[in-house]
Amino acid sequence: MKWTFAPILLAAALLSAIPAYAETVAKTDQVRAELLAEHTTVAPGDTVWLGLQMDIKAGWHTYWRTTGDSGFVTSLTWTLPPGVTASDIAWPTPEREKFGELVNYGYDTQTVLLTEVRIAPDTPQGDVVIKGEASWLVCADLCIPQDGTFELPLKIAANAPKTNSAAGATIAAWRDKVPVEAPWPVKATRSGNAIDLVFKAGAVKDVVFLPFDNGLIVNAAAQTIATKGDDVTLTLKADKGSEQIGDVKGVLKVTDTNGVVRGYAFATPLTWTAGGQGGEELSIALALVFAFLGGLVLNVMPCVLPVLTMKAMSFTRPGITPHELRRDGLAYTAGVMAAFTGLVGLLLGLRAAGSAVGWGFQLQSPIFVAVLAYVMLALGLNLSGVFQINGPMNAGDSLTRKSGATGAFFTGLLAVLVATPCTAPFMGAAVGFAFTQSPFTTIVIFEALALGLALPFLLLSFIPGLAKKMPKPGTWMERVKQVLAFPMYATAAWLVWVMAQQLDAIGLGAAFAGVVTLGFAAWLWGVAQVSAERGARWSTAFAVIMMLATAGFVYMLGERPATAVAQNSDTGGLAGEPYNAAKIAAWQAEGRPVFIDFTAAWCLTCIVNERAALASADVIAAFKAKNVVYVKADWTNRNAEISAALRALGRDGVPLYAFYPPGGAAPQILPQILTSAIVLDAIAGI
Repeated sequence: MKWTFAPILLAAALLSAIPAYAETVAKTDQVRAELLAEHTTVAPGDTVWLGLQMDIKAGWHTYWRTTGDSGFVTSLTWTLPPGVTASDIAWPTPEREKFGELVNYGYDTQTVLLTEVRIAPDTPQGDVVIKGEASWLVCADLCIPQDGTFELPLKIAANAPKTNSAAGATIAAWRDKVPVEAPWPVKATRSGNAIDLVFKAGAVKDVVFLPFDNGLIVNAAAQTIATKGDDVTLTLKADKGSEQIGDVKGVLKVTDTNGVVRGYAFATPLTWTAGGQGGEELSIALALVFAFLGGLVLNVMPCVLPVLTMKAMSFTRPGITPHELRRDGLAYTAGVMAAFTGLVGLLLGLRAAGSAVGWGFQLQSPIFVAVLAYVMLALGLNLSGVFQINGPMNAGDSLTRKSGATGAFFTGLLAVLVATPCTAPFMGAAVGFAFTQSPFTTIVIFEALALGLALPFLLLSFIPGLAKKMPKPGTWMERVKQVLAFPMYATAAWLVWVMAQQLDAIGLGAAFAGVVTLGFAAWLWGVAQVSAERGARWSTAFAVIMMLATAGFVYMLGERPATAVAQNSDTGGLAGEPYNAAKIAAWQAEGRPVFIDFTAAWCLTCIVNERAALASADVIAAFKAKNVVYVKADWTNRNAEISAALRALGRDGVPLYAFYPPGGAAPQILPQILTSAIVLDAIAGI
């Protein structure tokens, strides 16, 4: 009897030395999941691959890192001893799982999800336990969320690793199924709703694109292949969310002529061709409508309204005939359209030469800003009566103040000149779309913008009843003219402030000196107009000298280095991070929401939005409560990285507001005229 329990005790002792089956395996009716180790022993400073092998019941599947039209991603969470770290999952190339009108990306039958575990050099030797928790979704006609908990013993020792032959072979086989970096460049272009991927893979039997971003392509749409020599073109159908995705990232699953399947990972910028950005959401017809509406709204922008008010007053002059009104209206429209044609031609030329420029690009030049400021100052001084319009001083101002077709034409030119710091609603989408089209279509869209800007003046000239409703001439006109000088002074002061954001101290001093010399020249010209012949000659000569001095100061601005823009470091208590694509990606990887404010010191709409919406106490409190990263992408000076980011978001100028929710979702583009309520609504759901 004393030996009766001996076999039982011996069996118990042997079993206690073997890891429990339930610790490394989790089983459900659909999935058997087992945690495997490449080696059972690993040295300090070395690495070991672990694999979660999932054997899946026929007819069921689990999901890849991108799920497709439904599902959720399998996750692995590790609890590791000190000195041991684990990488993210290395995903084997998946299958396209088609269900009716949907396509998902995942695995049926079997997969092994791989993780590289690194042992720090100073990790103590001995036995450790690797603990992991996995969650997955398994689907057929219905979907079932499942999970498992795993414990895997591992020995850390200085001796050479001992290969676990069965598990090691399995892990090695599946590691070969993880996509490698593509050995050839991939070019991605979009025309309309088609995305073409072009690469040199040689002879292939089949190619399938598997995206890293949901929303880039219509997953269920056919992917067509065309080959020419070694060149392969894979055509995909773009999804509606693709407008917000700047790069194409994913895996090309290539089957060669021998039937060997290999996955190649890549990331490449998406280039828009003549088919245009916007797809079904923004056609050429809709872009024309948006451009026209944007031009119409420009008329009430603070940059443009004083100029147009001055010119509209000429309609009240005594004796003007309907014929003269129509002539002036057409001449003004011709001036606006000619200015836009010249501007878009310059933009297209600079882009063809490789420059990253967009709407308002000329205001990134301190010389242009200075000239515009001095024009505004001269207009104001003229309105204040410092000099009269019949003198040769400031020919541009004189031309715009003339009656008749010439004055109307140059008023149109000036209206476009002063409109460039402003971006009206509808304009951003239209201008961004325009530069993805052919040059002819780009010009047509800009002319629609020009027609919208010219329309109110054109209507006033062709509908006599409107002109008759204007007040009769009188003393009030002189008072209004004098009052209108002050918006001109304010605009000039603001433009000099813009230069303060672009120039160093010496450059800013030159800009202020130009203000003084120009004002002195205007006063001298006014003196010349009321002086006797000899006095007029001397005053005119000194005025010319002052004008030359002003030109010299403008020239100095081009020789000064650009400086960082101080004004954009803070908005009413809301600290702004400078734009850095790498940091933005890191914040998104951490799961933090990111709000990007694409702005510029010369953009009036931007400044108003920042003061009215982003600087409000409610927005600041919400950003802090939600841990939102506020990024100020300052485009005051030329910045190729910000220009590329704007183009990736389908825009070509500022303002632009992009909110990236946590979790890597596509950004939400907010309206160009911003309110605190709009911002709060955007971040309310996170």
